[in-house]
Amino acid sequence: MNILIRFCLLWLTFMGLQTMQPVTAQEVASSEVVDKIVAVIGKSRIILQSDIEAQYNAAKQQDPNLHDSVKCVMLLDMVMQKLLVEQAERDSLLVPDEDVEGALENRIRYYTRQFGSVEKLEEISGKTIFQLKDENREVIKEQMMAERMRSKILSNIKITPAEVKAFYDQVPVDSLPFYPAHVELGQIVIDPEVSPEMDEYARKKLEDIRNQIVNEGKSFEVMAGIYSEDPGSRDNGGRYNDVTRDGGFVKEFVANAFKLQNGEISPVFRTTFGYHIIQMIQRKGEKVDLRHILVRPQRTSSDYEAALLKLDSIRIVLLTEKMSFSEAVGKFSTDEMAKQTGGMIINPETGSSELDIADLDPTMVMLLDTLKPGNYSAPQLYVNERGEQSTRIIYLKTRSEPHKANLRDDYSKIQQVALNRKQGLHLEQWLLRRINEYYIKIDPEYQKCHVLEQWGIKSAQP
Repeated sequence: MNILIRFCLLWLTFMGLQTMQPVTAQEVASSEVVDKIVAVIGKSRIILQSDIEAQYNAAKQQDPNLHDSVKCVMLLDMVMQKLLVEQAERDSLLVPDEDVEGALENRIRYYTRQFGSVEKLEEISGKTIFQLKDENREVIKEQMMAERMRSKILSNIKITPAEVKAFYDQVPVDSLPFYPAHVELGQIVIDPEVSPEMDEYARKKLEDIRNQIVNEGKSFEVMAGIYSEDPGSRDNGGRYNDVTRDGGFVKEFVANAFKLQNGEISPVFRTTFGYHIIQMIQRKGEKVDLRHILVRPQRTSSDYEAALLKLDSIRIVLLTEKMSFSEAVGKFSTDEMAKQTGGMIINPETGSSELDIADLDPTMVMLLDTLKPGNYSAPQLYVNERGEQSTRIIYLKTRSEPHKANLRDDYSKIQQVALNRKQGLHLEQWLLRRINEYYIKIDPEYQKCHVLEQWGIKSAQP
């Protein structure tokens, strides 16, 4: 394969374009075509025309000059991923459901943060959180299975500094990627405490809703649509399907759910999200289908003022260097995920703390314009990934200006891409030795792709 085509493919993979990305309703409407199967791998794994078009359109947003011929490379990449999934099944490298749910949650949090709120994400995508998860669950599972198989094959492949430089030197200067401005950000989050009066009001409100369902015969589904404050299930009548004990729900929720029999409704119970009731729809062994209503205790302006005052005191401690940022996160932040990352905001698509400024919401960009690396923002109100208002201070760790990739500023990125290339070559050799063991059939329209011909993929193989 041409070195430039291979570099483009590896760079697309490295930049995380092959993952769940919400599209607008307008984009869906403008791209509707009659779908068809363009490839079959193994007994039942298929690649659709729409799969290729979706990935191509996502890549074209990054590079409007991208040629249609890259679709052949994308198809080859999809075929290879399906082969890795097939081999993972043969080698019993399975992915637990809870890992898939965790990956889905991370992606939802990322896009919620990117668009500003759950409601905005649902508006832009034209789908509920429940629908986004349901449509992408199998995609994410296959990606994770393929990655586990890939990791097993490539576990011993390393790269030296000399190899990194040799890789960089052979890429034409005009083909080097241009990096937009990016930043590394941390945050200390404090969710304001709810007053006892508002907490009791929320509990009584849900008790009344439960009474209307149990004693007055009102529909749980209808009441969830009217009253539930859970954006992930509200528009679906409060329904969650295939809930497992380790499926990403908080332990109090799971404990109450698995106590119920079919048709039974739980008492009101409390979690960190608020007050809940659950209706069991169907038990299916270690999985259950259920409906759910959430009522969140509302915070008052005085609750937010107290949290902002606490953050202001924390900021003074940081400015006087009496405590490091990571120490302050561990001691004060109410965001459990932030504690796991030392307070740094992580891009789940790349696993990196480097965030493109273009991907940040305008309010955050305006805030960053007032900060220099090493600075802390004043305490602020913001909307978190659950769509709730909370408080935080922002820490700007680093900031880079737009530039073309170079070894001095971007060694770690180029090192990773060079390693990906070396691993890709090793993976190709592994696949070439195995490819005849799998059934592969390609639609005639794509059999003209040169990259497929180089692999001998033309028709069904025994």
